[in-house]
Amino acid sequence: MKIALLSKYSRLGASSRIRTCQYVPSLQESGFDVLTLPLFDDAYLMNLYGGKGRSRQAVMRCYGNRLGSLQKLDNVDLIWLEKEAFPYVPYWIERLVFPKNIPVVADYDDAIFHNYDLSESTLLRWILGRKIEKIMAAASTVVCGNDYLGNHARQAGARHVEILPSVLDVTRYKTGLNKKRDIPVIGWIGSPSTQKYLLEIKNVLQRVCEIGPARLILVGAMPDILEVFSEIQVEVINWEEETEAGLVSGFDIGIMPLSDNPWERGKCGYKLLQYMACGLPSVASPVGVNCHIIENNVNGYLAKTEQEWETSLLKLIHSSDLRRQLGIAGRLKVETEYSLQSQTNRLINILYSAVDQA
Repeated sequence: MKIALLSKYSRLGASSRIRTCQYVPSLQESGFDVLTLPLFDDAYLMNLYGGKGRSRQAVMRCYGNRLGSLQKLDNVDLIWLEKEAFPYVPYWIERLVFPKNIPVVADYDDAIFHNYDLSESTLLRWILGRKIEKIMAAASTVVCGNDYLGNHARQAGARHVEILPSVLDVTRYKTGLNKKRDIPVIGWIGSPSTQKYLLEIKNVLQRVCEIGPARLILVGAMPDILEVFSEIQVEVINWEEETEAGLVSGFDIGIMPLSDNPWERGKCGYKLLQYMACGLPSVASPVGVNCHIIENNVNGYLAKTEQEWETSLLKLIHSSDLRRQLGIAGRLKVETEYSLQSQTNRLINILYSAVDQA
């Protein structure tokens, strides 16, 4: 079977790397011919990650490249679409240039429909408010990373909906690398766009690092966040795919604060999976899929209030045995439910089924 993967990014983009690109080697080993066609190229991403923003010229160049790719897809058996073909372009235009009579599997790991239906712009809501729902309804199959997204797809009229969680390759993540130390490390991994959630527990992190004591490591944050946490011991480390697993394994406790808003309810909890794959206990906000990944008091803690955050973190700071106990349970859950190894066959069956039902 020949598949055209219309990803948003290459492996350099976290969302595409996690959601689709990491499956490609396994699919190819299973006999699939996968043609990966990212919308935004690495040059665009490097500018974005470097704080240079999105240039209109770069966006138009990438859109032009995708349009050219779509015109050459008449020899594929299936299109695997990550989110949408052209962000912020009306559905009828996207549908007009999209190949006909080729089954589509549309994949979602974020509530991107809220970019449109909850936009502050009345015009944008009017033009694009139902775009993603129309894509979902037209697709042969809609694959969603959690129930929040899956329920939305069903309400949109999707013919067939599958819940496939975001996963990681557990062979990349090692446990048992941490030694007992007097000052444990509270760690966070993310991107400049998600570091804002750390500010919601700023006071808690400062208190527990001071009285714990503990120190803070932030992977993927912007250096200017050091000014926010200037009163405690904190280190910011650049994110790189080659080093991320090793950096996370150097934490003692992983954290994932989130706001409880529609966009956040659609997230797929990937950083929690990274912590747990390294045998680390996690503390997270009880938002969206976090409540399914974390079993409270079993593999981590769900913390809503500042007091709950502080209590949970101090428990873990003061007990290496508790950290080890919760970490072992977390690793087991990732291996059985959230690993590339446990979900690849499910994806293969979904792709085959989408073609058979077309």
